[in-house]
Amino acid sequence: MKATTVLIGNFGSGKSELALNLAMRSVRGGSSTVLVDLDIINPYFRSAERKHMLEQNGVKLIYPTYAMTGVESPTVPPDVYSVFIDEHETVLFDVGGDPSGAVALGQFKRNFDELGQLHVLCVVNCMRPFSATLEQNLTMMAQIQTRCRLAITGIVNNANLSYETTPQVIAEGYSMVERISRETGIPVVMTSGMKAPLSGFVRLARELELDPSYMGETYEIERYMRRDWESFTTLGI
Repeated sequence: MKATTVLIGNFGSGKSELALNLAMRSVRGGSSTVLVDLDIINPYFRSAERKHMLEQNGVKLIYPTYAMTGVESPTVPPDVYSVFIDEHETVLFDVGGDPSGAVALGQFKRNFDELGQLHVLCVVNCMRPFSATLEQNLTMMAQIQTRCRLAITGIVNNANLSYETTPQVIAEGYSMVERISRETGIPVVMTSGMKAPLSGFVRLARELELDPSYMGETYEIERYMRRDWESFTTLGI
């Protein structure tokens, strides 16, 4: 059965980073994998930036024709339709980071309805300005669900400050996604982060006796979208 996951979230949520990690882990686990970069809004920090890395590791990538060319043309690649009928076992969608971007997803509503297994995950990073309050997150989620015409099935706590992330930062994210989950009834399915802060948060959660039902799976990620000098000289911006 084809497993399809749609990642949505505000700008700076880290959904593209998570999409890359899910794709790489999937293909390393032996699953034929395709990643659809459906972000037609944001020209930066997108999955398609790591095209060569993905393809070298066996991940098929579909992305807008004019992505990363400097030409602004919000078009959806026609070969997106193929992922609903081909033989790939794992399909991941990295969707535009605001309600306008979610519109691109809405045109595939009928195709998604025919899938047997679909996860729509809202990636939340409460350390970003547009996701800092409960009201902002609830409004964003409601607008995206309306425009993409898909119901969010899970919440991901991806609270981070890049390399400055600490266990306490992830704990702040825990507090936010707990409030969102209680308000919406949508479960928290994942807490993601780099190895050191994530491990520290797990220990902190035990000490504070945090409710594990608002943590979900703890998912260690690698930084593929980093902007340090070494990656710039080898991979570009």
